[in-house]
Amino acid sequence: MRCICIEINCDFSPLKEQLIKSLNNISVEVNKGLSALEENNYCLLGELAKIKETFEKAEAVAASFYLNCYLSPFTDKYLDISTCIQHLSIKRHGALIVIERKDQIDSFIRAGTAIGAKLTHSLLESIFYPGNPLHDGAVLVRANQIFSAANVLPLSNILVGEKKLGTRHRAAIGLSEKSDALVLVVSEETGKVSFAMDGEIHPIITTSSLLV
Repeated sequence: MRCICIEINCDFSPLKEQLIKSLNNISVEVNKGLSALEENNYCLLGELAKIKETFEKAEAVAASFYLNCYLSPFTDKYLDISTCIQHLSIKRHGALIVIERKDQIDSFIRAGTAIGAKLTHSLLESIFYPGNPLHDGAVLVRANQIFSAANVLPLSNILVGEKKLGTRHRAAIGLSEKSDALVLVVSEETGKVSFAMDGEIHPIITTSSLLV
């Protein structure tokens, strides 16, 4: 994960503890792989699969930790945002949430419907409820407010391997390529959560005890 050059001065203890545990697990699996290489008749493919899985889990934990670190300087509502994406993930309600940081993004988006309301997780969840007229675009968060909803973001043409990403993920990456905004995505197909920043997208864990 490529980290943005900002001062990280936060302490989300459960996430930090889980990240340390994940890194230790990687070390254990790598050492098992090295030991397996010394056995001539041992197939290493199984160990490599375990190492890959352990790396993926560590990446998700690390992304979740840094997500909260990146959010906290720009909004006091990161716990509400975390709660919201946890609930949306469980229900598999698709969502696209833009957290504006230093760059104003007005010139990069097609503006939707003005909201101008204090951010709460329940209000944010209700916007993305299927059938809500505003659920299909992106919500823009400025500081502690839901500034607007149903915004249209620029699409990226990025590919992951040979597969093209879905519209929400392309929109998240597209805006993050043009600004320093952090964009959260909840997939309605899988319930998986990711965030885009600086033109890259990262999966995050959605276990409530670790998000908060």
